[in-house]
Amino acid sequence: MKKFLFVLICIFAIFIGLYPLIYVFVDHKNTFIGSKAPEILQSMLWKVSFFAHIIFGGLSLLVGWRQFGPGFRKRYPKIHRNIGIVYIFSVVISSLSGIYIGLFANGGWISASGFVGLGIIWFGTTVSSFLEIKKNNIMKHQQLMVYSYACTFAAVTLRLWFPALKSLSGDPDLSYLIVAWLCWVTNLIVAYFINGSIQNKIEEL
Repeated sequence: MKKFLFVLICIFAIFIGLYPLIYVFVDHKNTFIGSKAPEILQSMLWKVSFFAHIIFGGLSLLVGWRQFGPGFRKRYPKIHRNIGIVYIFSVVISSLSGIYIGLFANGGWISASGFVGLGIIWFGTTVSSFLEIKKNNIMKHQQLMVYSYACTFAAVTLRLWFPALKSLSGDPDLSYLIVAWLCWVTNLIVAYFINGSIQNKIEEL
């Protein structure tokens, strides 16, 4: 069951991680950009931040899943380290740009505060994880990385929750307000229990 879930996470991560390619092949008016007000689209800072967010967010989603699994880390420590550098660099850029574009989120302050909060926690857990491994605190590093990737995976859960909520409520605007929080808070709760399970196994040894 765990292996199946891991494979499922990998499939979703790769599929959504490649999502930014849609902006190469699809007219922007038929994408998320088409939902933004004209005055926002006139801002070069917003557009640069938006594309930095989705490109580096997609990259962090694509490479991050490979970091999990003790067998891979032990067998290929150098690759693990190099992927980690790419992941942290990508998250720092994507989270900071995400905080900025989050201020202009559709739906007003409720959704804006949700996405900005996600960006802050994403940035904080990732940088903290990096600082912990520099101090050789491996367990703390791993736990923080679980939280970090839970935030990264919000890109996936947002796209799963939103159509489900919209179908149930019949109200896309309300669904968007809810999903701005639901897409990452539930992930962090799951990450908390994953970390607790890992901690319990270590204490049993």
